[in-house]
Amino acid sequence: MASRVVITGMGLITPLGFGAETVFERLLSGASGVGRVSRYDAATFKTNFAAEVKEFDLRAFMGDEAAAHLGAGVSTQFALAAAKQAFDQAGLSSAKDLKRRRFGMYLGAGEGSLDFENYAAAHVEGWDAQNRRLDTAKWARSAYARMDADRELEQEPQMTLAHVASAFGCRGPSSNCMTACAASTQAVGEAFEILRRGDADVMFAGGAHSMIHPLGMTGFIRLTAMSRRNDTYQTAARPFDATRDGFVMGEGAAMLVLETEAHAIARGARPLAEIAGYGSTADAFRITDIAPEHRGAQGAMQQALRQAGINPREPGADGRPPVQYVCAHGTGTKENDKLETAAVKAVFGPLASRVPVSSVKSMMGHLIQAAGAAGTIVCVQSIRTGKIAPTINLHNPDPECDLDYVANGARDVNAQGGVSVCLNNSAGFGGQNDTVCVRKYG
Repeated sequence: MASRVVITGMGLITPLGFGAETVFERLLSGASGVGRVSRYDAATFKTNFAAEVKEFDLRAFMGDEAAAHLGAGVSTQFALAAAKQAFDQAGLSSAKDLKRRRFGMYLGAGEGSLDFENYAAAHVEGWDAQNRRLDTAKWARSAYARMDADRELEQEPQMTLAHVASAFGCRGPSSNCMTACAASTQAVGEAFEILRRGDADVMFAGGAHSMIHPLGMTGFIRLTAMSRRNDTYQTAARPFDATRDGFVMGEGAAMLVLETEAHAIARGARPLAEIAGYGSTADAFRITDIAPEHRGAQGAMQQALRQAGINPREPGADGRPPVQYVCAHGTGTKENDKLETAAVKAVFGPLASRVPVSSVKSMMGHLIQAAGAAGTIVCVQSIRTGKIAPTINLHNPDPECDLDYVANGARDVNAQGGVSVCLNNSAGFGGQNDTVCVRKYG
């Protein structure tokens, strides 16, 4: 018989602050983490704003233990800080009999911090202006002279796993996926499956990423996927709004501690919520475009609900929809928001208009590979508080986006029975779709 899987710890590093409770309160208030890019000179870029993590210092989270990890890339440091929060909340820092070979990780961690300045300098020094071509021998000499072994190593995506394993003694199953913007929802789902089948007792699950660097921003600018509202950047993130013109880049980390119910209860831990279902599909369509029939997102939601034993079209005993909140992928791009809306309608049928849906990317930006796990934490906080974070900047209804998006103001639903079941949706380039169903524990 498959084990029940519970969440016992959570950690967040975001442009809206640090920690699940702090970030959720800021989301409820409609705060925005968007500002001008400060990490490099973006004045000439077609998009020169983003949601950056501010005032971050790993030592504030890990004390003297941070010293071994200060050479890591910024996204790895975000992951370590978020993992420390989750580890402590779960009570694992004082656990006496934690079997380290049954303590694993499944992360959706992006590439490390690129050594961009040295990379660019080698290109400049290797350029043969007279013949208008790259002198590869000259480039190689410059690159070799500038190369630092540690910096090169830290650019690799598996290094986040290595640092987290070293810091927390994780010796169990260990994997990292790079399914773009769906990665950390996939990580939560796959960690859930590892625990259900009995291959571990405890898992870190989550993601970390920062693409706020010249190459990362340029890539999405060339894809025309990011908003270009440089003059009104504070309201540029507009999921589901008729005037939306793309997403706003964010960064950060989100980490959860998942464990089997039996393991959590045996050590006296307090479950925060339960992972009840997971769905994963592929569009098999195009690298950057979503399948127009919304089949991927629809299938992921249906799989997660089926595994949770929930009929999405059958109201509960109180007459309410069986799911009380959907944390949408909701990027603010034309196609994503339209097709995600259609997928929700296809899943919930006549109940769809009564299911609250919102996109927290309207406030914290798109955390790319960390976005999905952050959404899972938002779902847990909604269950714990009975409150739903809004979609801000939604002032111009789009006829093709006509669900209840909790526009511009948080909603307290405690008087209606609170929040018992949530879905968290993620979608990634390449056609990856992942959904996690989070349920109130009890």
